[in-house]
Amino acid sequence: MSETAKSTASTAPSDSHEAHSNRWKALTFIALAQLMVVLDATIVNIALPSAQQDLGISDGNRQWVITAYALAFGGLLLFGGRIADLWGRKRTFVTGLIGFAGASALGGAATTEAMMLGARALQGAFGALLAPAALSLLAVMFTDAKERAKAFGIYGAIAGGGGAVGFILGGVLTEYMDWRWTFFVNIPFAIIAAAGAYFVIREPAGGRNRSPLDIPGVILSILGLVTLVYAFTRAESDGWGDSVTVGLFVASVVLLAAFVFTESKVKAPLLPLRVLTERNRGGVYLSLGLAIIAMFGLFLFLTYYLQIVKGFSPVKTGFAFLPMIGGMIVGSTQIGTRLMTRVPPRLLMAPGFLVAASGMLFLTQLDLDTSYASTVLPAMVLLGLGMGTAFMPAMSLATYGVEPRDAGVASAMVNTSQQVGGAIGTALLNTIAASATTSYIKDHIGSATSQSQQQLVQLQGQVHGYTNAIWFAVGILVVAATVAATLINTGRPDMSATSGSGAGEGAEDEFRVPVVAH
Repeated sequence: MSETAKSTASTAPSDSHEAHSNRWKALTFIALAQLMVVLDATIVNIALPSAQQDLGISDGNRQWVITAYALAFGGLLLFGGRIADLWGRKRTFVTGLIGFAGASALGGAATTEAMMLGARALQGAFGALLAPAALSLLAVMFTDAKERAKAFGIYGAIAGGGGAVGFILGGVLTEYMDWRWTFFVNIPFAIIAAAGAYFVIREPAGGRNRSPLDIPGVILSILGLVTLVYAFTRAESDGWGDSVTVGLFVASVVLLAAFVFTESKVKAPLLPLRVLTERNRGGVYLSLGLAIIAMFGLFLFLTYYLQIVKGFSPVKTGFAFLPMIGGMIVGSTQIGTRLMTRVPPRLLMAPGFLVAASGMLFLTQLDLDTSYASTVLPAMVLLGLGMGTAFMPAMSLATYGVEPRDAGVASAMVNTSQQVGGAIGTALLNTIAASATTSYIKDHIGSATSQSQQQLVQLQGQVHGYTNAIWFAVGILVVAATVAATLINTGRPDMSATSGSGAGEGAEDEFRVPVVAH
């Protein structure tokens, strides 16, 4: 340990020691909050048909129940990460949880379309506060390599599998209770997590970034990200050639380019470019975003396939995703965590994405009479194992070598890549599937003479569309594996590193924990 690090450690205030002694208790509440946010991305999907009918939402506007959340969440994430660095992660985390609970109560009590859409936007806004605060708390609280691997293994499993849990919970609540409970269920999650965080979390001192807020950066990042997410959402419903869609894509490129230019010039940028230009972090953000594109599209297709083609109920559909959740937990907490301290992260991430791609390959064989046990089940297990193994080191590397003052915004970049990746995946793969379905039906409907034959062609067309899109998802996962293998070049963790020491920027030979001011 350097003399500077020794002197910093020797003058550590008592709250740092308390922060480390409470870190495992803190992880419980951080994980609970992360589960709530990830659940909310999918739980409402199952409840949407019932909510639409009760509130009189038109077919044209129903997508806004999902889009309002995605736009607010994706657009405000970088701002939320910077607020966490400025205010303190614990304060931002608790504020986000309380706000999320209030917005969920508003959504569950909604009596009009406007009330519902407003509640969803508020959920997204407060989610953008608490998600980066949660990840950056882990980054500054777990500094020992072995403990860090375990903590991020748990966090990675939740981040990867929470969406699938949302399908199960959404199905159970909608089928046996009422769609409003898909909102109300967030309230106990948020209250328990907020109370636990308030009393247990002791954030290490010295990690705040008290620089003035970069207002031009905030405005440009929000406008750029919101425009980008909305462009992909609109492309799904109005087509890629629509003039407004094309205009939105052009506007998003201009706004984000202006944002990057601004960040390179201002003294205290919202997103310091040093966070992005370090090749390991850049590789994580890009490969994770690509993997999420493939994964979110698959969630959508499998849900429709199981319910519409196979006739599964919402609850049965939710439980059909359980093998994937189990695979993610095993991949993240057993494979990823155990190997993270023994091999370089790229040797977990790249093979993990390839294993997930092999699971996707099973699903390209889907047909009307495909057996769940012989095709869908092994695909789910492989997908879960692969994603779980890859997600764990990805979450840990997101704050690799980052300065404590940048931990919040570096964490926000992970969530941003996930949110933008989710929006892109849903729009892109859905468009590919819809186009293939339309083409198939057009080519085969002429030979169908009876109504039952026409319905059969319609179903075959849907499955044809799903498998076409899944082939693209396989290719995207292979690209993600290639990115991880090429860009991520840090070695295995330095097990001799003690808490508080580590490599800063530019350390490419060893993966050490970030320097944390104690």
